[in-house]
Amino acid sequence: MADTFRFELVSPERLLLSADAAEVLVPGSEGEFTVLPMHAPVLSTLRPGLLDVKLADGGTHQFFVQDGLAEVDPESLTILAQQAIDRESLDQEWLDQQKKNAEEDLADATDDNARDVAKSTLDHLKLIEKTLFN
Repeated sequence: MADTFRFELVSPERLLLSADAAEVLVPGSEGEFTVLPMHAPVLSTLRPGLLDVKLADGGTHQFFVQDGLAEVDPESLTILAQQAIDRESLDQEWLDQQKKNAEEDLADATDDNARDVAKSTLDHLKLIEKTLFN
């Protein structure tokens, strides 16, 4: 049984990380889930949240991801994220703008589904803010 798997994080602009990982915590739309080596196949959409990567060499990386897909098989995990930002690049100003955008989306929502998505995004952003900056 292998103790690592191949991990790739891809955004529309570029490949952000390609490495052997020991464990990755993924913010799936139905809840967070941890991918380990030999994980069962899964396909999940992403919700706004922190992707926490533990590399095979012991290093760690965190990324804020929003919108996209996670594809898991026993040997790999590929994250295709519409938006992915290294945790070290996040600051309060950026997060405040994201919350403002989500609040505007909530105010502009014309149906229950749009309202639910905007509310969920705003709630996740507030949770991230509380976790990172408080």
